[in-house]
Amino acid sequence: MALPVNVEVVRKALKAGKTSKRKQALSAITKARQAQRLGLNEISAILYHASDVEKELFAASSFVRKAVYGRRMILFAPLYWSSFCVNNCLYCGFRHDNAYSKRIVLSEEEILNEVKILASRGYRRILLESGEDPTHNRIEYLCGLMRSVYALCDERGRPCIDRINVNIAATTIEHYRKLRAAGMGTYNLFQETYHQPTYEDVHPQGPKHNYVRQVTAHDRALKAGIGDVGLGVLWGLYDWRFEIIALIEHARYLERMFGIGPHTFSVPRLKPACGVDYIPPCPVSDEDLLHIVAILRIAVPYAGVVISTRESASLRRTSFLIGVSQTSAGSSTEVGGYAYPDGTRGSQFALEDHRGLEEVVRELLEDGFIPAFCTACEQRGRTGINFMRLAKTGFIGTLCNVNSLLALQQYVADGTSSGFVSKETAKLAEALIETELCITPPFVRVEIEKSLECIRGGTLARERYI
Repeated sequence: MALPVNVEVVRKALKAGKTSKRKQALSAITKARQAQRLGLNEISAILYHASDVEKELFAASSFVRKAVYGRRMILFAPLYWSSFCVNNCLYCGFRHDNAYSKRIVLSEEEILNEVKILASRGYRRILLESGEDPTHNRIEYLCGLMRSVYALCDERGRPCIDRINVNIAATTIEHYRKLRAAGMGTYNLFQETYHQPTYEDVHPQGPKHNYVRQVTAHDRALKAGIGDVGLGVLWGLYDWRFEIIALIEHARYLERMFGIGPHTFSVPRLKPACGVDYIPPCPVSDEDLLHIVAILRIAVPYAGVVISTRESASLRRTSFLIGVSQTSAGSSTEVGGYAYPDGTRGSQFALEDHRGLEEVVRELLEDGFIPAFCTACEQRGRTGINFMRLAKTGFIGTLCNVNSLLALQQYVADGTSSGFVSKETAKLAEALIETELCITPPFVRVEIEKSLECIRGGTLARERYI
């Protein structure tokens, strides 16, 4: 069967990039800044000259990010519900043979407690994650958990969570349909590496060993009617230049086949895990990772770029400026880690940014971003092809900025009354909202102000989204 990624096409592009000149990389960057689609050879030229054209690359990726998504930064938290896994991925703290990993499956009561903790900090979207185990981690159980989370309300009777994204192992069309019916948002699955020999080496046992099952999973998810899918690579398993061309080729394959490209790209690097003795064979430096972020941003402008708390606060801050549009904050990679943050439950991997959500929000405000808890696209049916149409034209950014202001007002209103937002952060947020209103056309401003006032009075932002 034909696979989503043709390795020979990837290698041909890399060969062209290796013999390219700096002026070709600069020409490609200029083209991307003018909203023109880049060919794989052009992307490859940028790869091989990234250090030499870094200033121009970062300026272009920042420009494209603002043109498509404005200044909003989506915030979310991962929530691990099971560490049971039948796979033996060499790099993972949840690997089957890791005696250091305490195996836990959260009960519905425990999951809801975790969600209450996250909601009490201001989160409106979560990412449910687990290992792969058909006995302990059944799809039916996950679907039931999702329904219970969506039904969870605060003391004022308002829903606590607006969107649940899911990151679980590749599965069947039937299972994807069940997840869709339960209200799953984006389905995230990372290929880990597109280099098949390396993939099979680092996944020696378990169903994940099957490269074809992994690389075709997004096809099955889209065939099942899921509108948004997320792609990613675990940077460090193989040459990052090969991986990024393959990742972009995968995105373009999905566009050709389904009319829907990836909703997001994630850029996780290999990190240490307790009980795991694995050294990345192709380590990716901080400089390389920032180049990856920038190149993904200009090569596939409509896709969100996601960075996690695996990375340091300083690197994350730089990545926000050059292309990242979604990020986790205040994260735990332990099962039940929000209720029991003592580090005794065994994490999937180590984190570097341990700041809480409020601190990250304050930094974003200081840097001129709109910290976004917005789920307007999901609430208004802008997913799948509908989202692609708006994102490709750049119109999505206008909606993002307005709706993000409404969501930010809810974060401030709830946070000041409950105590999870400081006066300093609230002041910065209110100032940003006022600044944005001042540059909004008068007829639009009147409606936004009405919505902001409703939200200050306790109305959920999602009821006022446009």
